[in-house]
Amino acid sequence: MATPPQRIFLTGAASGIGAHLADTFLKKPGHRVFATDIAHDRLRARAHDHAWPADRSELAALDVRDPEAWRTTYDAAIARFGAIDLHLNVAGYLRPGWILDQDPAQIDEHLDINLKGVIHGATIAARHMVPRRSGHIINIASLAGIAAVPGIALYSAAKHGVRGFSLALAQELAASGVAVTVLCPDAVQTPMLDLQVAYDEAALTFSGPRPLTVEEVTQAILTRVLPRRPIELAMPPSRAWMARLAALFPGSAGRLRAHLEAKGRARQAARRAR
Repeated sequence: MATPPQRIFLTGAASGIGAHLADTFLKKPGHRVFATDIAHDRLRARAHDHAWPADRSELAALDVRDPEAWRTTYDAAIARFGAIDLHLNVAGYLRPGWILDQDPAQIDEHLDINLKGVIHGATIAARHMVPRRSGHIINIASLAGIAAVPGIALYSAAKHGVRGFSLALAQELAASGVAVTVLCPDAVQTPMLDLQVAYDEAALTFSGPRPLTVEEVTQAILTRVLPRRPIELAMPPSRAWMARLAALFPGSAGRLRAHLEAKGRARQAARRAR
């Protein structure tokens, strides 16, 4: 199904899922993208290298941890496009590590970027969309937000928060005409995944047969999330069911962990050897 032209606000657009979403939307006639990232130089380089049309795109630096920056940036987006139809919270942060080794700064980074940044963004988007009685907010969580993942516990905690917040917000806005979807993908081949290769603590991240691609995530958004507006989509199905079972029966997770970690360590080693 073709997606009608939309005015899109996007975080984390300099790389990974966010960058590929911006590339894809801007190849479609009529779509306009207000692309943001804290790494403004990398965002400009992406726009240049992928020939984002200047008449349908706007670039802005945004630190998703800063509520005031959210307000001024969203005001600028509305001034440029008139309104926002689709808001995607994609920006994220991950640094593997056992909890006993983590310092307070890492706790703040994970929760401020991954969770509070999503809450700030979704809230300001909802305040804009509800009076118009239309719009769609998409928050990127993770399968680590369904099943707890040791070794990346701070990321997992933040993504559990994103999922819980999104499900609650979807119910709060259900009668307003504004949809909320939380997308929970397995590991995706992005710079965030490359970073984890060097960390033994992240072995479970690599326990699946292969990582998803940014193309697969984008296609899921275009073909399943936008036309159907589900409250939640977890992918791929086989790993999603495993995560849901682990969440439903947390006592069973420990019995599977050794098996999955062994698979993950082997796949990490293969990636390190490339």
